[in-house]
Amino acid sequence: MAVHELSRIDARRIAVRAQLLDSSRPAHLLDLVLRLTLLQIDPTAAIAPSADLVAWSRLGSSYSPAELEAALADRALLELRAMVRPAEDLALYRAEMAEWPGRGELRDWQEANRDWVRANDACRRDILDRLGAMGPLPSRDLPDTCAVPWKSSGWTNNRNVTQLLEFMVRRGEVAVAGRKGRDRLWDLATRVYPNDPVVPVDEARRRRDRRRLHALGIARARGPECPVEPLDVGDAGEPAVVEGVAGRWRVDPAHLAQPFSGRTALLSPFDRLIHDRKRTIELFEFDYQLEMYKPASKRRWGYFALPILHGDRLVGKVDATVDRTAGALRVDAIHEDVAFDRAVTAAVQGEIRDLADWLELDLVLR
Repeated sequence: MAVHELSRIDARRIAVRAQLLDSSRPAHLLDLVLRLTLLQIDPTAAIAPSADLVAWSRLGSSYSPAELEAALADRALLELRAMVRPAEDLALYRAEMAEWPGRGELRDWQEANRDWVRANDACRRDILDRLGAMGPLPSRDLPDTCAVPWKSSGWTNNRNVTQLLEFMVRRGEVAVAGRKGRDRLWDLATRVYPNDPVVPVDEARRRRDRRRLHALGIARARGPECPVEPLDVGDAGEPAVVEGVAGRWRVDPAHLAQPFSGRTALLSPFDRLIHDRKRTIELFEFDYQLEMYKPASKRRWGYFALPILHGDRLVGKVDATVDRTAGALRVDAIHEDVAFDRAVTAAVQGEIRDLADWLELDLVLR
């Protein structure tokens, strides 16, 4: 198979179009999630929840967070490991769940997780019994009868029930049935997931790789191991090289030689266009990190700075936060990675005004 030779401009436009950030906006939330394959859930809402920001960036101010709430309530969309996915995609994960913690020779950490769940099998069965009788329930209403506490150097230390629930999700036994505020409501997976035919593991991985590549447009065939959602796409698509960028890539042929018309958009820090920081630097020559975990004195762009997309370039960041007490969207700075001309300035300011209007807040520029 011939290797596609792409310029950086080609690669960027493929990525932007695949992520539905060109001038042709999708019409409906369900179509959007089906194309993107996921919306990431994150509890940080310095401006708005990330899943809603991602939807707004693509659908525009006609989008209402109530649409996402309704789709989750109707189970057209489902939550799986902090990702909102189309309900029909769950069939691509069920066979892998049944093989947890994995097939073949296990790594040390997989064996440790398996052994911890086995040691707490009585608690696992207690949880299943309680959910079967009374679910959906928040984790605080589930019994902690663990014989062996979960040990961690992080925030999960001794959080036995929540950790066990996470493993039970991976085993396909329980699922998030909804949310009450920030609390996840748990239930038996058989009462949440659709009863679609389960796709065998190897075929399911191939399908997930193809869908991921179609959503990204261009990606590496191999990349660093990532939990939940890989950055690479295996053998999906066709091989490609990008001028001035080392390494081999995979490209979705459906996105090749397509016309491109760009627009301006403000992105969530968790947006999939920029989620792979190495890919973002290589293809877009754009340096970005989420700085909310850094001390204020060490931040370059702001607590929750929004990357700015203009056409096929990432051109800067908007340092903005919501002051809910004052009912205001406060913009502390607009960082220009490249000098803005009048057209870019006007387009960025227009997006900021649209964001404030969508949030139903006053706009305060500092």
